[in-house]
Amino acid sequence: MKFKVVPEPAPSIDRIAEVQRAVPLVPDGETSCCVRVMEQAGVPSQDRAKEWLTFLRALELVEETDGEYRRLPREVDPEALRSAFLQRVYLAEEVVATLDAAEEPLAAETVFERLADRLPQWERLRHTDPESVWRERVNRLLEWACTFGLAERVDGAYAGA
Repeated sequence: MKFKVVPEPAPSIDRIAEVQRAVPLVPDGETSCCVRVMEQAGVPSQDRAKEWLTFLRALELVEETDGEYRRLPREVDPEALRSAFLQRVYLAEEVVATLDAAEEPLAAETVFERLADRLPQWERLRHTDPESVWRERVNRLLEWACTFGLAERVDGAYAGA
């Protein structure tokens, strides 16, 4: 399963560990987990906390069963995070591959244009401005790729690491 939701990018992997620690080890409901993430990790809203829960699931640091979430007893390992990000986050692998294949750094808009045909049809119908939504997702994916050491920023553009 691939996850589409990604939170605003974090400046370091330490932030992932901080948010993961806010999720309880004992399964609890989504609302309660969101409150913990907001209070303990400083996430500003319930919607943003839900994004984090989903992203932590994608990174295999949290699991969800029957609407309850729990932190998995795993350390935040950079190599495991890179692998989960590429394998379990929708378009992450394609974003990084696009950068790796480019002969020069690419602007976020260029990366989006090269991947625009990968937008699922139902997503095009779901949003009033699907390109705007997916431009933002590609921007976030690029920034997360930098956080994970899979890409780097070069003069306002991105290049494979």
